[in-house]
Amino acid sequence: MVTALKSTLVVMPAYNEEGSVGDVVREVFAKAPGVTILVVDDGSADATSQVARTAGARVARLPFNLGVGGAMRVGFRYALENDFHNVVQIDSDGQHDPESIPALLAALQSADLVLGARFAGEGNYTVSGPRQWAMLALSMALSKVAGTRLTDTTSGFRASGPRAVALFAEHYPAEYLGDTIETLVIAARVGLTVHQVPVAMRPRAAGTPSHNPFRSATYLGRAVLALVFALIRPSAVYRGRPRDDSGIAQRNQLAS
Repeated sequence: MVTALKSTLVVMPAYNEEGSVGDVVREVFAKAPGVTILVVDDGSADATSQVARTAGARVARLPFNLGVGGAMRVGFRYALENDFHNVVQIDSDGQHDPESIPALLAALQSADLVLGARFAGEGNYTVSGPRQWAMLALSMALSKVAGTRLTDTTSGFRASGPRAVALFAEHYPAEYLGDTIETLVIAARVGLTVHQVPVAMRPRAAGTPSHNPFRSATYLGRAVLALVFALIRPSAVYRGRPRDDSGIAQRNQLAS
């Protein structure tokens, strides 16, 4: 596990998270010693970058807000070009418990992509209304696509192994919900193995939740549309062999 941690890049998309990102970075270092952390500051207007760097993270600053998908693509490209074998995505608001990182990495021994499932017997995280209906429908549909039972297909707490890192560095979707739903479709279509492990969720440490009752009312329709577009997109788009990263010199232009 020590070797796995040292070859792992933890990517934390962050948008105006100065109130929590520093504590999250320090907690990740404490609970997963040996990992490297890249905070992708997604066009923040506050001191997110400075706080993250002070806490010990590498920082990539985007000139404007691209969303989680755009931020994660930066993280995957950075991982590929700097010889990291694994990428763990974790929120910068403190909701994901870094204590689950070793379990996610251990599951990569038999999978290419591992989801941290919030509804698999760990913790007491719950949702209701249209958001719950959408998650159930998505889980049923994507379980069939992936060929395995998945209970939390919109989880943003996940680990990617070498084959998934190479794939997502080239084909990580930036559309709304594409960073969760479409990534599973992409992975399944190119033959990657998807598993899940139970994880617990916590309240946000700071900042404003990205979902409220009004947004939840439109979540169902958007989620279904995201899945439909992912399924009708030609598979050939993803079937090109991911570029070979052997011989790519380590570069640090993005991070400091």
